[in-house]
Amino acid sequence: MNKWLPLAVLAAAQFVMVLDQAVMNVSISQLVIDLDTNVTAIQAVITLYSLVMAMFMIAGGKIGDLIGRRAAFTIGLIVYAVGSSITALAPNVLVLAFGWSVLEGLGAALVMPALAALIAGNYQGRERAIAYSVIGAVAGAGIAVGPIVGGWATTTLTWRVVFVGEVVIVLGVLACVRLLRDPPSDAVRPRFDLVGVWLSALGLGLIVFGLLQAGTWGWVVPKTSPIEPFGFALTPFVLAAGALVLRLFVGWQRRRESSGSDPLVHLDLLRIPALRAGLQSFLAQNLILMGVFFTVPLYLQLVLGLDALETGVRMLPVSVAMFVAAVGGARLRTWLAIRTVVRTGFASTILAILLLLSTVEPTLLEVRFAVAMALLGIGMGLIASQLGDVVQSSVDASGRSEAGGLQYTSMQLGSAVGVALIGAIVLSGLVSNFLTQIEDDPRLPAAVVEQTTIAVSGEVSFVPSDQVRAWATDAGLEAEVIDALVEDYEAAQLFALKSGLLACVLLALFAFPATRQLPADRPTRPASQEVP
Repeated sequence: MNKWLPLAVLAAAQFVMVLDQAVMNVSISQLVIDLDTNVTAIQAVITLYSLVMAMFMIAGGKIGDLIGRRAAFTIGLIVYAVGSSITALAPNVLVLAFGWSVLEGLGAALVMPALAALIAGNYQGRERAIAYSVIGAVAGAGIAVGPIVGGWATTTLTWRVVFVGEVVIVLGVLACVRLLRDPPSDAVRPRFDLVGVWLSALGLGLIVFGLLQAGTWGWVVPKTSPIEPFGFALTPFVLAAGALVLRLFVGWQRRRESSGSDPLVHLDLLRIPALRAGLQSFLAQNLILMGVFFTVPLYLQLVLGLDALETGVRMLPVSVAMFVAAVGGARLRTWLAIRTVVRTGFASTILAILLLLSTVEPTLLEVRFAVAMALLGIGMGLIASQLGDVVQSSVDASGRSEAGGLQYTSMQLGSAVGVALIGAIVLSGLVSNFLTQIEDDPRLPAAVVEQTTIAVSGEVSFVPSDQVRAWATDAGLEAEVIDALVEDYEAAQLFALKSGLLACVLLALFAFPATRQLPADRPTRPASQEVP
């Protein structure tokens, strides 16, 4: 048997796992039309997908310890294929959420930790290092081709074709699972911490849900909050409840450890400085990337009116640059410390987003936009090229499975919070600035301002300006008033998008303190030394 066949099987599975979100991000406007919904609902679906994986990734790793990694890998792929089939046939957003966000998310939570363990079980020494590099490159390739595949399919056929293709790939992987050697399990299998699973899932879910609803409910001052405790919006109370549940989760884990039972997470792992820094950097990286990837398609599709394929082409520089930088970034460790490379990546990211801010105008500045996206890809690729090795090398062999689960959890949590937080900031900025614009516009009669204020005080979404024009026309407003209203809304759109991108810059700045505990010495490894 060719020794690289197992890697090909695992690489195909990795490719499918990373393709989805890239496709969804460039298909937002078409999903809104096909499923008769709005951007806020699609934002919720995208967030839920990442959230489900973040909530259950560690549990998926534990299940692999119980039933075997190959069995967990197989079951996860079957669940994922069922979810893809349902998604391809989804008639509305609820079915889309069940098939994509829930079933595919749960399947991925089983597949990804098992995939990492299967690499270690099928390869040793230098071959294992090569295998991890290939898997990372394939992940970058999935991000790179996702916007193009999604844009082409959505524009020329339908976004549903992508999910049919995923089912075909998964069936091919399942046919080859027998090529994978299952790594040996511990003599004493761990007991499953079901209480810990639900406490962590509930805590994380409440926090992301609160962030997601902040734009609608209001952050502190209530807008359309379902209830108003003590006169405030529900948002801070939901966030506080999530933090409290996570605190209970920590206490429960400590109790299980002190009693000799197996916890869901060995919290002592988080005391390892390099591991903690790696996880925090992973979270920040994915939070920023998914925040930008949520904001940019809104600008390209709903402001400029580009279709999904045109959006994918405009976003290609970030994807290609990220792939190239992720593959080539490992070579920089010959000359530079890990911390230096990661900080360079965050610095490049900040410069890229600042450049993007200057391109958010009524017409697209093509060259500047492409340069900004390429810079963003370089920054993200440099970060990704270092952090995986940091996390895995910070623990011994017995802790690698759990460290991998924590790694994927931090990545998916970052993705979920990125979409939810930046989405809430964009929506809040849209409403507040639009109201300010119309109140200060002398061309608008007081009655129109009052009517518009009432209309946007309820649940609102980021819509094209054509919909605002249609609403104003249906309301019987005069042509001059309609033009003024649409002009104010278009200005508010640009302000809201810039607010989201500026928030991404601040998040990148906040990530720098976490990098202090990354390895600061340049790695030196004898040529004859094998990678463990």
